[in-house]
Amino acid sequence: MPKVTAASSEFTVVNGSGKPAIQPTEGFRIVNRVIDWVTTDRMQLINITDRINDIVKKSGIRDGIVHLQSLHTTASVFLNEWQDALLHDVRSYLESVVNRDENWRHNDPNYSDCERKNADSHMRGMLMGQTLSLQVRNASLLLGTWQNIIFAEFDGPRSRSMSVQIMGL
Repeated sequence: MPKVTAASSEFTVVNGSGKPAIQPTEGFRIVNRVIDWVTTDRMQLINITDRINDIVKKSGIRDGIVHLQSLHTTASVFLNEWQDALLHDVRSYLESVVNRDENWRHNDPNYSDCERKNADSHMRGMLMGQTLSLQVRNASLLLGTWQNIIFAEFDGPRSRSMSVQIMGL
C-alpha cells in the first residue's frame, strides 16, 4: 500500500520498497476552508455553487480536486440541476422515502437521549451523503451544463458548517 507523506507544498508517494513512486511536485498545494451559514427551514435546499467556485478561484489552484464535506450527519451535499420543479420533486421524494412520523428508536426516550426527534433527518443525510469531490480545471469547478452543488438541510433551522479542501497545482 503506498504511503503518502506531506511536507509544506510538496508531496511524495512511497511504494512498498520505500522508494518514491512519485517525485515531489513543486507547487502542489492544499487549501482548507470551513464555511458557515444559517438555514431557515427544517428541509432546505441551498445552491452553493457560486460560493464554492469563488473559494476555488481565490485558492490560486488552477488544476486539481475540490473536496466538500458537510460537518453534520443531518445535512448533505450533492450535485443536481437547480430547477424549481425538480427541487420540489427532490423534497417530495425524500419525504416519501423517509417518513418523519415513523416509529424511530432514535426519537424514543426509551432508547435514545436525543431530544430533537430527528431520526428522519439522519436517514435522509445518510441516503444523500455528506461528501462530494469535483475536478478543478483552469481555476474553476468542472461542472456539466446543468450541474449545481446543492447543500441539503434536513434538521433546520440550524447553524451549519462545511469543510472545503482544494488540492492541486
